[in-house]
Amino acid sequence: MRLSIRNQLDATILSVSRGDAMAAVKAQLASGQEVTAAITRESADELELIAGLPVTMLVKATDVALATGAVGDVSIRNQLPGRITSLTGGAAMTTLKVAVDGGGALTAVVTNDAVNDLDLSEGDEVLALVKATEVSVAIN
Repeated sequence: MRLSIRNQLDATILSVSRGDAMAAVKAQLASGQEVTAAITRESADELELIAGLPVTMLVKATDVALATGAVGDVSIRNQLPGRITSLTGGAAMTTLKVAVDGGGALTAVVTNDAVNDLDLSEGDEVLALVKATEVSVAIN
């Protein structure tokens, strides 16, 4: 299967917390960063997700937000520091490549207005933010 999702992060499950309807899957990337996915319990059960299982965490580029500094108290679980390695502008949106601290990369697609308002450019340090509900889990 081939996917259009640009952000495919190899990870190892650290824990799976199952509730009545949802499950929180916490996984560690090779860089040491942690990523949490909130998925249905049914999906977690069907995939037989357990600690130690290698997985791929999937995030659409449009689900990655960027901040230029600390965000303080926020409910967003996934906060990955990194540095912008490239920007490709379009008519309304800009695609940004972010090298994640410790290894790995993310692609973010944000509005041109956001790029201008944040004064983003290549080499800038950023914090990539992804809600746990926007992360999917895949197994091989």
